[in-house]
Amino acid sequence: MKLTKLQQEIIEHPARFKVIVAGRRAGKSYASIASLAKHARYPNKKCMYVAPSYRMAKQIVWEDLKEQLREKRWIKKINESELTLTLVNGSTIFLRSADNPDSIRGIGLDYVVIDEAADIQEEAWRAVIRPTLSDREGHAMIISSPKGRNFLYDLFQDAKHLDDWHSWQFTTAQGGIVSAEEIEDAKRDLDDRTYKQEYEAQFVDYSGRIYYAFDDHNIKTMQFGHDPRFPLHIGIDFNVDPGCAVIGYQHSNGLHVYDEIEIFGTNTQEIVKEIQFRYPGRRFICYPDAAGAQRRTSSGVTDHIILKNAGFELKVGSINPSVKDRIASVNSLCKLQDEHTRFTVDPKCSKLINALRKHTYKEGTRQPDKTSGLDHFNDALGYMINHLYPLKVASSNYGSKASRRPY
Repeated sequence: MKLTKLQQEIIEHPARFKVIVAGRRAGKSYASIASLAKHARYPNKKCMYVAPSYRMAKQIVWEDLKEQLREKRWIKKINESELTLTLVNGSTIFLRSADNPDSIRGIGLDYVVIDEAADIQEEAWRAVIRPTLSDREGHAMIISSPKGRNFLYDLFQDAKHLDDWHSWQFTTAQGGIVSAEEIEDAKRDLDDRTYKQEYEAQFVDYSGRIYYAFDDHNIKTMQFGHDPRFPLHIGIDFNVDPGCAVIGYQHSNGLHVYDEIEIFGTNTQEIVKEIQFRYPGRRFICYPDAAGAQRRTSSGVTDHIILKNAGFELKVGSINPSVKDRIASVNSLCKLQDEHTRFTVDPKCSKLINALRKHTYKEGTRQPDKTSGLDHFNDALGYMINHLYPLKVASSNYGSKASRRPY
């Protein structure tokens, strides 16, 4: 794939430290591959790509990096277990994760790319990655979509006035890869905060209410006969104090939640019995916490097995979707659009309504405050909504390997 004019400008810019803040699918990762190749073409260079986790490092660039360097006939040796490429000119490219800083220490680097930098700890940059550049006077490219005003925001602001630093900020549209129609669809589907952050690359302030799109327009009584032809959709958060479930149904315009369960000092079996007592003979589609596949109850079986044995259909992946994506999915469904909303909740669900209205972020972070006890119902709802109405995200930012990229 040919570099865009903007990608070329970034790669060729002489600044030693580059901070790039861009919207989703704006070509950030393809630019990082091209910049790694540019620096590794010189003999005996040590270059590194760092992602927040090992899984992300492998999924985002590994296959495409190998493919591009194979086409150039640069590769001498591939170490799949350590995600390391040795080139014919003596240069080495390492892929590492910021959540395992010991794998980075002790390597003097000529060049490093930090991808999705908003998801790494500031300490990983200042105490681990930055020192690796000192003895060889190495360069760095720090790239990410924004996520609130965190470490990345500070770096971006500093880069505007520090010597030998430079920063760029560009939207998904300016990246020139995603169609205008797709961007308009995303603007229509997503809540305002999420759209501004993910597509316009804005540093959105996430202080205050988490579910800010939820309001009185979402609270509504709807007539619903207990017709057994309609399945009941259930979100469950496994806890002992309390165990929580939200119960709803889908209709032509979205989702209506009309019942909630909260039991203290409980277990999954008791929650199942309560659901079956309230709605005998119904078909249940359940969206539980993914951790229930491993967590064993006192009876020796997992939460998921208990649900399956009771006849519940499970819709759940091997890991939970990120907290950020669950929150964005709920806000997207809650927002008022053309005087209509796709999410409603019955007024009798007072605990869920209270949680949606009052749950806030921990001060100075983008992490929900878990000390208030308001997270349990919101987690249960988030598991269900994120599965039924996942966020619509623009397709690949480069090449045919898009399905590997988890963003």
